[in-house]
Amino acid sequence: MAKYIFIGGGVMSGIGKGITAASIGKILQSKGFKITAIKIDPYINVDAGTMNPIEHGEVFVTDDGTECDQDIGNYERFLDQDLTTHNYITTGRVYQAVINRERNLEYGGRCVEVVPDIPNEVISRIKKAVQRVKADFVLIEIGGTVGEYQNSLFLEAARMLKLRHPKDVLFILVSYLPIPNMIGEMKTKPTQYAVRTLNMAGIQPDIIIARSEVPLDEPRKKKISTFCNISEQDVISAPDIKSIYEVPINFQKDNLGKRILNKFGMPAPKKDLKDWKKLVNVIKNSSETVKIGIVGKYFETGKFTLMDSYISIIEAIKHACWEHKKKPEISWLSAGEYEKDSQAVKEIKNYDGIIIPGGFGNRGVEGKIKAIEFCRKNKIPFLGLCLGMQLAVIEFARNVCGIAQASSTEFSSKCKYPVIDVMPEQKALLKEKKYGGTMRLGAYKCKIKPQTISFRGYKRSDISERHRHRYELNNEFRDQLEAKGMIMAGINSKRDLVEIIELKNHPFFVASQFHPEFKSRPLKPHPLFREFIKVCSAQH
Repeated sequence: MAKYIFIGGGVMSGIGKGITAASIGKILQSKGFKITAIKIDPYINVDAGTMNPIEHGEVFVTDDGTECDQDIGNYERFLDQDLTTHNYITTGRVYQAVINRERNLEYGGRCVEVVPDIPNEVISRIKKAVQRVKADFVLIEIGGTVGEYQNSLFLEAARMLKLRHPKDVLFILVSYLPIPNMIGEMKTKPTQYAVRTLNMAGIQPDIIIARSEVPLDEPRKKKISTFCNISEQDVISAPDIKSIYEVPINFQKDNLGKRILNKFGMPAPKKDLKDWKKLVNVIKNSSETVKIGIVGKYFETGKFTLMDSYISIIEAIKHACWEHKKKPEISWLSAGEYEKDSQAVKEIKNYDGIIIPGGFGNRGVEGKIKAIEFCRKNKIPFLGLCLGMQLAVIEFARNVCGIAQASSTEFSSKCKYPVIDVMPEQKALLKEKKYGGTMRLGAYKCKIKPQTISFRGYKRSDISERHRHRYELNNEFRDQLEAKGMIMAGINSKRDLVEIIELKNHPFFVASQFHPEFKSRPLKPHPLFREFIKVCSAQH
């Protein structure tokens, strides 16, 4: 039978439950076990597709088109697996399923109750995810913080599963130990209260991951052990580090993998993270930098810059840089500033390459178009992603093809020259406000044209990539664009849709309708990012 490891959070959010789950999975995977991972989001949202990226972070998309939490991306990157809709659970999905079942008379006429029917639905979904891949271990991250009302039913599901399978369920609490500046001492009391709150839910943690700015010392370990009813060996120090990819290595220093296997009564194979250690060595010792600018709009919130909106792009850049033994230096460039000041765009000359990421709406669009024009004219390596491709087409149509009013129907429904538009069958759905039905989501096949930069990167003609958009390059303008030098480097032949565009006589001007960042892995950088960084390094 599969083993279940639940990971919850204590004290506050954002302390790394997802990275902890992914790292534990990596450790167990390195020992020869088959792993899968599940993220539970305690939101009423059915999926993450309608969530604000500034508040919730990036919307990650799987091959099967599931819009989910960014932690699914962390699982895929660490485990080198393609996950599916079975690996993502939300409160909305669970309640929706239970209500549909009740409407279909599947409960046999009995009263349907929050407990046990909601937790039972959660348990059923967890087991389906395990059965789908026949996993030895399933890591289940419960979103939110212990003590919140929103995740109480998921903790109840974990308690019930432990009751049914006492030898097959483990609880790990990732908790934060603050060091107040005015006191100068690491405090364990918040973690003690988090454990007691978990106890009130009927759960005793087997292992505590102690997150803090610095490593945990022995007095703090003893105090947590005494007051949280846990062995000192099961208190694992998790200090802040520069790279998330060091986390599995740090966990192994405290023999976390062995501790977990011992608790399940299983032998611990003496296999290590050989390839992972090589990666960490490259990360730590790469010194020559590559300067990449990301021109976006989803990273500003007050006086703070949030990177989570573009986390997969950031990681894809890092993966490609490390492949070339380079150190990434990523800067955030504001499209809004380029709209206010036409001279501000000249700062792009300070970078080895520029990326225009995806997004929705017209805010910052003209500033991004100015950035693309500057890259095109000044031969600065450029990679456009989703909206970045669409804006590259608009810029080229306006400034090279002479179609001054070229735009997208996303920005103006009465656009005179819609070089970017929705497909005819989508327009009827949009009128009825059925927005979900107009999105192209998940993996679609694409054929790469030989003797292109894209072909040089992929080294093959048939590929499959993930999408999240509803607007496409309008085929009515393809001949005009190609006549002026735009290369339609990648085509979805089944629907005759342009997936990749390139420009002639430019070191690297490539833009894709899909999101290549979703398929990049630390030990397998994405071909387009790898080729982009290669050219950026040469330009540097």
